[in-house]
Amino acid sequence: MSEFKDWYYSVPFFTRYWLTFTIVLSIIGRFGLINYHYFVLDFYAFIYKFEIWRPITALFFYPIGPGTGFHFLINCYFLYNYSQRLETGMFAGKPADYFYMLLFNWFCCVVIGLLVNLPILMDPMVLSVLYVWCQLNKDVIVSFWFGTRFKAMYLPWVLLAFNLVLSGGGMMELLGILIGHVAFFLLFKYPQEFGGPALLTPPAFLKQIFPDTRYVGGFGTAPQARVPTRPGGTVFGGHNWGRGHTLGGN
Repeated sequence: MSEFKDWYYSVPFFTRYWLTFTIVLSIIGRFGLINYHYFVLDFYAFIYKFEIWRPITALFFYPIGPGTGFHFLINCYFLYNYSQRLETGMFAGKPADYFYMLLFNWFCCVVIGLLVNLPILMDPMVLSVLYVWCQLNKDVIVSFWFGTRFKAMYLPWVLLAFNLVLSGGGMMELLGILIGHVAFFLLFKYPQEFGGPALLTPPAFLKQIFPDTRYVGGFGTAPQARVPTRPGGTVFGGHNWGRGHTLGGN
């Protein structure tokens, strides 16, 4: 039990509680302790009945059943693995920045969910975080099923194709990729390559709640701004969107 406790508290803060709430709420819905219909995102109930908790519970709840249990476990693995890598890598020592990115991705999921009648937000939310990590670590080699290995930049698209072939779906993954791309663009490409403002900078009150620390960690570096050279020199400085570490993304 102490080993589990040590592992649990070693998981970064936001990843830990995101994963915990996901498992707890999904189990509550699975065993009918609370009717799961109260957890899903429903436009009419949210707007007209003022059930304001639904955008939050729709993020954490996933309907576990004989046909969805394995997919739920895969989602939990991706959540734990790639959220942890982002939180201890690119956002190491900057909890407010990571939380603000999560809030932005969640808000996009909620808006799209209300517009297209999407009751469960776990899939696009997890894929959006995975996509940001993959963009920051494009050249990292990840492993997939059956021993296949490829660069991380292809992983979101592999997951999209995989679900498209197996279940005929793919829309959730596509939405996650879209949201993750918008977040990555606003966080890194827009301010650094286009000279725009940093639109996803957390407000001061979040910095006070989650102050920066001196922790320095893991994987992923922000894209570097283009540096023009003198005439006759080399072209623009190259990007560094991910260190060339080799990881197993099993």
